[in-house]
Amino acid sequence: MNNDTVTIIDNNTGKQLVCPIKRGTHGHPVIDCQDLPKTLGMFTFDPAFMTTASCESAITYIDGDEGILLYRGYPIEELAVKSSYLEVCYLLLYGELPTCQQMDDFTLAVKKYTLVHEGLLHFYRGFRHDAHPMAMLVGVIGAMSGYYPDALDIKNPEHRNRSALRLMAKMSTVAANCHRYLIGRPFAHPRNDLGYVENFMNMMFSIPSEPYQLNETANRALELILILHADHEQNASTSTVRLAGSSQAHPFSCIAAGIATLWGPAHGGANEAVIRMLQDIEDPKNVYNYIKRFKDKDSSVRLMGFGHRVYKNYDPRAKIIRESCHQLLHELNAEHLPLFEIALELERIALEDEYFIERKLYPNVDFYSGIILSALGIPLNMFTAIFALSRTVGWVSQWSEMMEEPNLRIARPRQLYIGAAQRKFVPMEKR
Repeated sequence: MNNDTVTIIDNNTGKQLVCPIKRGTHGHPVIDCQDLPKTLGMFTFDPAFMTTASCESAITYIDGDEGILLYRGYPIEELAVKSSYLEVCYLLLYGELPTCQQMDDFTLAVKKYTLVHEGLLHFYRGFRHDAHPMAMLVGVIGAMSGYYPDALDIKNPEHRNRSALRLMAKMSTVAANCHRYLIGRPFAHPRNDLGYVENFMNMMFSIPSEPYQLNETANRALELILILHADHEQNASTSTVRLAGSSQAHPFSCIAAGIATLWGPAHGGANEAVIRMLQDIEDPKNVYNYIKRFKDKDSSVRLMGFGHRVYKNYDPRAKIIRESCHQLLHELNAEHLPLFEIALELERIALEDEYFIERKLYPNVDFYSGIILSALGIPLNMFTAIFALSRTVGWVSQWSEMMEEPNLRIARPRQLYIGAAQRKFVPMEKR
């Protein structure tokens, strides 16, 4: 291999293929093997696409070994401290941080689109009283194309932008309505005098007879969660959005597909699993024995909210959100409630125990976000819905970027067929 190409040789035939090496701004180089089938008559075998770059993207970069997360080149640590969720949305969508005027215009555009068509409200009443909010999100978001047909031309940049803004703005209203329906409260209309996070919390928890007061620390904690989850490179749900979009499907169906993928417990349910684990532990005095069982290789006990598939050192988002979590618990005087006492004791032991330190099993962002959402009074069934709310801007940014590719083709993964060889059909009476 030299600096520019790598040669693949078929030892059976002696045929060779010279593949270009493509290098991005950061990260590992990739081998462009698109000519492999034509030249050598072969495909690559890569289950779960763990070593395959499926696209070129300028949106998000992750270095799991070094614990780096960049949005459009900006470190997540800086954005979390200096920015707001809507400013991060603008950055992800358009590639640059906004000027004051651009931010004002963008904020007004988002507020303009938060109200949903009254016809969509009838969809909620078609669900059972105990339906999961994610089922409702998939249905309502997928149905939106029937209510906003004025911007479905995916080849029109203006239409794409309008649909992206609508999805990002209306997701907060749709998600809040899921909660309202399930607890039997009337839907709350969005308020344009409130910020994005305040408006969402007002739609979630306000009642007609009195105003809803949001604690500023709570507001900032939820905003942090939204910023930290806004995008995360080519994860399962984002890849699903891109796969659906490659067929030239309209953006509402693409995002509905992303929501369905996020619903999987291996993807979007980690912070919910953290709270269920804390509930199973039951008491702070049981933490030590729970960890002891976790360390036993013959035990089936799992420790949720520790370590990360991508981040091999420390989840950079966890460092940011940890302080906010502790501050919120202190301000709400929740530190001494059993659930949070268990969480704090679990965190203390994990950060001091050599077993965890050697294996780099540090608390991740799901550990702290689960605690924060629980402290805010958000029910478990809404955790993944709020994840979807946060990630919508990442999905629409990735979708918009893909739609601008000059040679967009429908995605078509290959397979290694291991079924029966060709067989002759035998009539039923002769079998």
